[in-house]
Amino acid sequence: MLKVAFDEAFIHPLPAGHRFPMEKYDLLPKQLIHEGTIEAHQLFSPAFCAYEDLNTVHDALYLQQLFDLKISPREQRKTGFVHSSSLIERESRIMEGTRKCAEFALSHGAAMNIAGGTHHAYSNRGEGFCLMNDQAIAAKWLLKNKRTTQVLIIDLDVHQGNGTAQVFANTPEVFTFSMHGKNNYPLKKEMSDCDVELEDGIGDTAYLKLLERHLSETLERFCPTFIFFQSGVDVLETDKLGRLGLSIEGCKKRDQFVFKKVKELGVPVVCSMGGGYSPDIRQIIEAHANTFREAQNFLF
Repeated sequence: MLKVAFDEAFIHPLPAGHRFPMEKYDLLPKQLIHEGTIEAHQLFSPAFCAYEDLNTVHDALYLQQLFDLKISPREQRKTGFVHSSSLIERESRIMEGTRKCAEFALSHGAAMNIAGGTHHAYSNRGEGFCLMNDQAIAAKWLLKNKRTTQVLIIDLDVHQGNGTAQVFANTPEVFTFSMHGKNNYPLKKEMSDCDVELEDGIGDTAYLKLLERHLSETLERFCPTFIFFQSGVDVLETDKLGRLGLSIEGCKKRDQFVFKKVKELGVPVVCSMGGGYSPDIRQIIEAHANTFREAQNFLF
């Protein structure tokens, strides 16, 4: 049975005029339940993430400044958020949501976080709507507790997973795969174990060929015992912050390919939703919902 992390705290209100689309966190679970993809009892509400788990990825000084609301205004602007106690608590629940999903996936095969995919968070700072790195924290928890040995992070958000690459730069047990817009944020890229840079406007066919080639090559080099999938839908042609040219159907086929590989490998997987900034919220919800639908189709 698919377990899904969701909490009312994920819909934390932001200042008026803020461009971050928080409403998708409210609408997505409602849509999934309405259409029968999941049932309400499959949702679980995460607690706050334990400090010792946060600290496996993030520096103690950074965590202290974050929770004490001592991050400078300049550094806050880099994250895209005005910091508040409720925002930090929201982020802590999101971190625990993905970590708990990793626990569920060990026994159920797969689990998904309605939020998460905070791949721009470095060990010592936040960037790009990301204060702490949920998949990195969950991966470290798995390795620290000897629940797995080889972690593959598949990051298909339109933006490079620069924070994730930095966190695991010297960790051979974790392979970071990022397929992202070459000319998009962040301007200065980090070095993942595999970076696939995409030209502006790339369409479904070319994108899917590249994904099939590079992910298949990665799986020939690295044999994961656990997979994290950052399934951002900002790859859509309609996305305000992306520069690619995928259709909703192309994004769906992307998810199908990833879950087909997961099924073939027979390893647990955790999905975090990542970005999605199309002007029409219906397109965002449909693209994100497809990820859940295909997970159900392929894995259950």
